[in-house]
Amino acid sequence: MNDDLISKKELLDITGISYGQLYRWKRKNLIPEDWFIRKSSYTGQETFFPREKVLARIDKIVNMKEGLSLDELADVFSPSLKEISLTGDILLQRNIVTNIALEIYLKAVPHTGPFEFEQILALYVLEKLLQSGNISLDEGRLLIETLAEHYPAFAGKDCELMLTRKMGVAAFILLSMNSEIYFDRGVKEVVRMSLAQATEELKLKIGEGGE
Repeated sequence: MNDDLISKKELLDITGISYGQLYRWKRKNLIPEDWFIRKSSYTGQETFFPREKVLARIDKIVNMKEGLSLDELADVFSPSLKEISLTGDILLQRNIVTNIALEIYLKAVPHTGPFEFEQILALYVLEKLLQSGNISLDEGRLLIETLAEHYPAFAGKDCELMLTRKMGVAAFILLSMNSEIYFDRGVKEVVRMSLAQATEELKLKIGEGGE
C-alpha cells in the first residue's frame, strides 16, 4: 500500500481514538470528507487517509479539545476566512507581524484603517517567509501583490503558495491543493505552503492574543 496513506484500522490503533470519535469528528468537519479515501483491498472496500495530514490533525484535536469546543475547533480547521478586522498597532502588539512586514505590505498595497482577515493572512504569510530567510524584501512586495490580486479567486478554498526561482528571478504561484506542476531544470522550488494551514495557525494566534 502507498506509504503516503494509512488504513482506518492502523489509524485507530496508532492514535487510540475510537471509531465513533473518528466519525463524530468527520461530521463536525474536523477531518475533511475528502481525506476519507475508499480503496479496494483483499477484504473488499477499505478506508484510507493521507497519513501525515490525518495524524497531525488528530494530534491537534486531542491536544486542543480541552480548551475549545468541537464547533470552535471546526472553525480553526476550516480554510474559510473569519470575519475579523485588526489595526496595524494590534497586529504589532500581538506579535503577529513586525514593522518590516507591515511596511512592505503598505508599500505594495496602500491601505488605511483596520485590516480584514484576508489581508492579515497575507501579512502573516509575508512575516513567516521573511523570518525563514526564504525571501528578500523586494520579493515580499511581489508576494503581497500576488496574494492581493489572485487569492480572492479561491474564495476560502484551500490552495498552495509556491515560490520558484530561475537565474535569481523569483516567481510566486497560487495553485489548487495537491496540483502537480512541472518546471524546466533551471527552475528551483524554494517554498510550497498550504494557505489553509497558514489560516489555521493565524486563527489560533489571533485567538490566543484575544484571551
